[in-house]
Amino acid sequence: MRLFTVLLKNTPKIEYYSRFSPSPLSIKQFLEFGRDNACEKTSFMFLRKELPVRLANTMREVNLLPDNLLSQPSIKLVQKWYMQSFVELLGYENRKPEDPQALNDFLELLIEIRNRHNDVVPTMAQGVIEYKEKFGFDPFISSNIQYFLDRFYTNRISFRMLINQHTLLFGNDTNPAHPKHIGSIDPTCNVAEVVKDAYETAKMLCEQYYLAAPALQIQEFNMKQDKDKSIQAVYVPSHLFHMLFELFKNSMRASVELHEDSKEGLPPVKAKVTLGKEDLSIKISDRGGGVPLRKIDRLFNYMYSTAPTPSLEPSNTVPLAGFGYGLPISRLYARYFQGDLKLYSMEGVGTDAVIYLKALSSESFERLPVFNKSAWRHYQTSPEADDWSNPSKEPRDTSKSNYKANR
Repeated sequence: MRLFTVLLKNTPKIEYYSRFSPSPLSIKQFLEFGRDNACEKTSFMFLRKELPVRLANTMREVNLLPDNLLSQPSIKLVQKWYMQSFVELLGYENRKPEDPQALNDFLELLIEIRNRHNDVVPTMAQGVIEYKEKFGFDPFISSNIQYFLDRFYTNRISFRMLINQHTLLFGNDTNPAHPKHIGSIDPTCNVAEVVKDAYETAKMLCEQYYLAAPALQIQEFNMKQDKDKSIQAVYVPSHLFHMLFELFKNSMRASVELHEDSKEGLPPVKAKVTLGKEDLSIKISDRGGGVPLRKIDRLFNYMYSTAPTPSLEPSNTVPLAGFGYGLPISRLYARYFQGDLKLYSMEGVGTDAVIYLKALSSESFERLPVFNKSAWRHYQTSPEADDWSNPSKEPRDTSKSNYKANR
C-alpha cells in the first residue's frame, strides 16, 4: 500500500520526465568530458535531469507488463527500488550547483542508488521465475517479457554507466590500479589482455568444478593500427570482461563435459581478435559439440532458461550456470555501444561466438530504449496467425474431411 501511495503521489513527475527522450552519449564524449574539462557542476546539472529521465522511461514501461507478472513479490521489490531512487533524485531539482554541500550530497546519493540497484538483475529474474511457476509459459507474454527485459536491462547498464563516470571522476572510489582510466573507460584498452584475464577467471572456476579446463590459443589480426602492436580500443574494460567471461564459461563447460573421458585430452578454446576499419571483433571458438539451430534463439530468451534456479542467498562459490541470463545480458552489453554478439554453431562440432564492437569511439553511441507510442503498441498488439507453415509434433490427420476443413 505504501508503494502505491508513493507511486500515486509522484505519477505526474514520472509522466513529466518520461516525455523526454534520453540523451545518448558516445564513448568519445564520455572520454573528452572526463579528460579535458571534467567539471562536477556540469555533470551534476546533466545527471539531475538525465537520470530521472532514464528512470521514468523505464518505470512507465514496467506498468505495461501483465498484472500477473507485476504482482510477483520480486517485481514489486524492484519497482520499490526504482521509485525510491527516482524520488531521491527529485530532491536535487532545485539545489544550486554552486553549493559544495549539494555536490557532495549528490555524489553520496549516487553511490547509495548504485548499491541499492546492485541486485536488480537476479531479483527481476526471480520475479520471472515466480511468474512461470504460477502461470506457466505463454508465447505472447514471453515475447513481451523478452522485449521489456532487453530494454529494462539496457536502461540499467546505461544508468550505472552514468553513475560510475560521475563517482569515479569526482568521488573517492578511484581505482589506483588503473590511473590512466577516465572513469570506467580505458583510452588504451589492450583487448588481448582482457581476453586473457577473462579466460583465467573462467579457467579457475572451471577447474574448481571439473578439476580440468581447456587451454587458450589467442591470435590477433590488426588491419588498421601498427601490425606489430597489440590491438587497443577506447572501451569500458569491465563491459568487455563481462561478455568474454560468460563466453569462456560456456565454452569450457561444453568442452569439458564432451571430452572429459577422451584419451586425446581437452581441445583448446581459441580466441581471435581482429581490428578493421569499422569493426573490432573478438571470436571465441570451442569444440564443445555445438548447439542445434532451433535452440540458438532460445539461448538469448529469458523465459526459456534451462539453468537450475540458483539461490539468491550469498555463496562462497559462483555457479557455472546461474539464471541463464549470461548470454542475453552479454549481448546487451555489446549492443549498448552499437556493437553486437552473435553465435554460430555446428551441432556435433562446436560453437563460434563473435563480439562485434565499433572500431571508432566517435561511433560508439549509447543505444537507449525510449518510452513512446511505438513501445506502447508493442505490448498492445495481439498475436497473429503465423503466415508460414509450422510443422506439428503430432502427425496431421490427412483424411478428406480434415483436408476440407483446413481449406
